[in-house]
Amino acid sequence: MSIEAQTVLAGQVVTAAQAAGLVVVSSAEGKDFSGGPTTRFTLGLAADQSKTQVLELSSGFDFSSAELAAVVKEYLAETAKRLKSARPDCYLTLGGLPLSFGRFEWPFHASTSGADTSLVHGEVWLEDGNERVLHSKVAASMTVTFREVVAAPEQPFAESFIYNAVRKTMDQGQLELVKSGNRQPVPVTTRYYSAKHKKFVFNDTTEAQRREFLAAKVFWLSGVLGGGGPVWLLDPRDAQYLDTTVDELKKLTKALAAEGAIQLAADAEYATPTEKLMALREHYGQELAEALAFTKPTFNEDMRGGHTNM
Repeated sequence: MSIEAQTVLAGQVVTAAQAAGLVVVSSAEGKDFSGGPTTRFTLGLAADQSKTQVLELSSGFDFSSAELAAVVKEYLAETAKRLKSARPDCYLTLGGLPLSFGRFEWPFHASTSGADTSLVHGEVWLEDGNERVLHSKVAASMTVTFREVVAAPEQPFAESFIYNAVRKTMDQGQLELVKSGNRQPVPVTTRYYSAKHKKFVFNDTTEAQRREFLAAKVFWLSGVLGGGGPVWLLDPRDAQYLDTTVDELKKLTKALAAEGAIQLAADAEYATPTEKLMALREHYGQELAEALAFTKPTFNEDMRGGHTNM
């Protein structure tokens, strides 16, 4: 890859980051799964670089076109909001599992098995406030048809729906959290995308489910994992996962605040837990245990016990 191309990309990232209130703390050369050159940009808030996020792009990637630049602009604006959260790396599942996402190797790469799919590898870890032990190594795969709706196989264009596909697969009990193990598949197909409405769809949730989700998010990400720091509740990534809107999330956060479950920040976008919410530790612990049990396969346990119809 030419030095000129890398310089162009670096300039584009610096400019876009500054517009979002971010700074490039550092950058380094990297390699994608196939050995192609990438650049890893470590981004932080201009006003507070204590929390960072890595943006990895193909070194020859050029997002100067209006279409691509708009997506990157939106991605970085959301990143800046997320970095103000107590645990910007963590996400909650509908089942009640707090998970951290990391070590994703962008961009997508072609399958080496001969399948006509594109893959990205990463890891998710259970974050329950205790020692990190259980995790899943994932291989998220896009089909050829699905690839047509993604503007570019790069991190800003795919991270949201990949993370949500991982959460959805976990909700379905098709990803197991283990102490060690091989990569587990996360298929990303057109069933997660509505061509009619031109949007991703992962879950059909009720208002009650969304309200409980937000309360549990504040409990875990702030009360348990974030030292009581504020958590962003108007994350478009959660709105996509719950098949709702940011406006709906805002309405629900106000309802939770009125109930005394959360304390809203002045901007009404971030919240911390109240004593009333933290008093539900046993409830959320039981919810986590049940969700964790749901992810464990029962077939092998039955086989070990001699219970089989083979």
